[in-house]
Amino acid sequence: MSYPDDLLYTRDHTWARVDDTTVTIGITDFAQESLGEIISIDLYPLDSSVKQGEPFGIIESDKTTAELISPVSGDIISVNEDIFDDVGVLECDVYDAGWMIAVEIQDLGELDNLLDCDDYEELVDQAEGRR
Repeated sequence: MSYPDDLLYTRDHTWARVDDTTVTIGITDFAQESLGEIISIDLYPLDSSVKQGEPFGIIESDKTTAELISPVSGDIISVNEDIFDDVGVLECDVYDAGWMIAVEIQDLGELDNLLDCDDYEELVDQAEGRR
């Protein structure tokens, strides 16, 4: 599986799309497939603050409940309300329609802690025992 090369990734399987100081965040295909059928999602509300490496919500699937870990610190400036009505979008379009929150990043230096697509793909390959 190849991952979009315009995104940055965390070891917790979230992605970040950086546009100036706005960072849009979602989960990766690997995370979505590992979770199985997604039942519900609960995200921190608009105007909340998140910290890099800490939760911004919870996702529940038929297999488990997991925290969603933020790739950056900042204030939530947008929440994708559409995914509450149709969590199925996470199974078919995690990188576009399946985005979760957008954050006004506080420290662009935090982006240095994230993985590019090649490093993330290597992480997933190791997790799946392919390397």
